[in-house]
Amino acid sequence: MSEKIDQIVEDLKTLTLLEASELVSKIEETFGVDASASVGGGMMMAAPAEAEAAEEKTEFNLMLDEVPADKKIAVLKVVRGLTGLGLKEAKELVESAPKLVQEALPKDTAEDGKKQIEDAGGKASLT
Repeated sequence: MSEKIDQIVEDLKTLTLLEASELVSKIEETFGVDASASVGGGMMMAAPAEAEAAEEKTEFNLMLDEVPADKKIAVLKVVRGLTGLGLKEAKELVESAPKLVQEALPKDTAEDGKKQIEDAGGKASLT
C-alpha cells in the first residue's frame, strides 16, 4: 500500500464511533453511494431522486436540535441510552447540537427516541 493509504488507515483508527458514523454519512453524501450496499461486493450508486420521491419513506434519522443548559444532563442520559455511546462521546454529541443521534431508524423507533429526548427537555426532529 502507498504511504498515503497507510496514513489514512492510521487516522481512521483514531476516530470515535460517532466520528466514524459521520464519516460514512459524509462519504455517502459526497459520492452518492450507499455504504450498506457494499456488503455484497462493491458500492452501489444511490437511487435517483425521482425513485426515492415515489417511495414512502421507511427510514428516519433522529436529530438532536437543541439542548437547554439546565436540561443537558437529562438529555445526555437519554442520548447514551439510545446510542450506547460512552459518557465522553455522548457529552460531545449533546454539546454540539444540532447533531445526528441515530440514522436509518424505523418510524416507530425514531418517534420513540424523539419523544424521549423531548421528555428530557431537549428538542429533536426526524429527517
